[in-house]
Amino acid sequence: MKALALAVPTGRLWNDAERLLRAVGLLPDGFEADRQLLVETSGGARILSVKPADVLTYVEQGAADAGIVGRDMILEQARDVYELLDLGFGACRAVVALPAARTAGLWQPGRVLRIATQYPRLTARYFEAAGRSVEVVVVSGTVELAPLVGLADGIVDLVVTGRTLRDNRLAEVAEIARSTARLVVNRSSLSRSPRVADLVARLRAHLAVGEHSVHV
Repeated sequence: MKALALAVPTGRLWNDAERLLRAVGLLPDGFEADRQLLVETSGGARILSVKPADVLTYVEQGAADAGIVGRDMILEQARDVYELLDLGFGACRAVVALPAARTAGLWQPGRVLRIATQYPRLTARYFEAAGRSVEVVVVSGTVELAPLVGLADGIVDLVVTGRTLRDNRLAEVAEIARSTARLVVNRSSLSRSPRVADLVARLRAHLAVGEHSVHV
């Protein structure tokens, strides 16, 4: 039987994803995401360590049968994959934030805002639905810097506690979306691979016990 190929994101979701996959017997001891990009496990799986923004590409194109990815990426990229399970970890929110000292003036109806973000599609959809004009500036890395140096009026970014916003004198003015880690599956693999069905069953059974149970 063909091995299950599972794309696992490095970065902020890695530690919880690692714990979950170990709990259901899919990740071997000694696996190190920063050193081993592809690992064949004794349980019949191939673990692919990829950047979070690339997980959906691997799954959509069939290089991975399934993957773990934040809902923020699903909303941003709108890839042709099945979203099957909320895995319950990695909770965060996508928000609009403006300089705290200028929030009232900037957040006025009719004003065209210049917003820096790593989520251009998500940002554009939100402002369009809200009936507000926006100019989106795509940046990577630390977006909080953009308003401080005049590159943008504000930002759209993910927050967990909001501390980074406060440290950079930014204030949240709107919530765009909430996110947790999700299991996504390639459309062909879902119907053709018994190992995908086994993965979904293992994860559902584990989640049903109550571990990792954060719902959005």
